[in-house]
Amino acid sequence: MATKNPRLNVVLEAPLYSALRHLAQKERVSLSLKARDLIREALECYEDGYWAKTAESRENTFTKKTALTHKQVWG
Repeated sequence: MATKNPRLNVVLEAPLYSALRHLAQKERVSLSLKARDLIREALECYEDGYWAKTAESRENTFTKKTALTHKQVWG
């Protein structure tokens, strides 16, 4: 059966596999769907961390003296 979505094979340690299987059973979804959802959440957290770090860096270099006003930006 062909699929549009790429596939990924992952090797898990037994305790991690058991935890994943338990969560999938609890939510009545397949292992692959639960793994996909957890990976998606982890990537979102990673991305949030990246943007928080970027924002902090920009905030540390911000000065009112060089900042543009609302009118300068939006006209």
